[in-house]
Amino acid sequence: MRFWLVDGISRYEPHKYLKGYKRLTLGEEYLAEHFPTFPVMPGVLMLEALVQAGAWLIRASEDFAHSVIVLRQAKGIKYGNFVVPGNRLDLHVEVTTNPWPASGETVWLKATAQVNGQLTVSGRLGLSRYNLADSRPDGLELDSELRKLYRQQWRLLLGPTPLSPG
Repeated sequence: MRFWLVDGISRYEPHKYLKGYKRLTLGEEYLAEHFPTFPVMPGVLMLEALVQAGAWLIRASEDFAHSVIVLRQAKGIKYGNFVVPGNRLDLHVEVTTNPWPASGETVWLKATAQVNGQLTVSGRLGLSRYNLADSRPDGLELDSELRKLYRQQWRLLLGPTPLSPG
């Protein structure tokens, strides 16, 4: 099972911020177990949606230079309201690292998610990026395949009329 937790991107400015969203539907597999009589998006998946939004910001800002972006640290995470089927989870990530960090350094983001203006989760995220070829001799081909996949997914997230930055 693959969790794509960003359904679309509504605004984006390279090296600065990204606004996206996730529409929660009853079709999400994990809702059958969390919880059967009161389905809500697990807090860890709300946080993962913010991590994915941050990863898209980094990928697009660096012209997909890195094939792997991972959560290095999460600080000050606070949860608010539940996210239930039918809700749209609005995601906002903003770079707080200035200047933009060199490859190998952590990119720090202020991250918030809301439903109808009500906070669901917030905190600071530290994301690291790298290429598989940096540590594996056979990584070049996989890096290339991942970059291609992410470029295709990026175009889908932007929708039929691509956004201009900002």
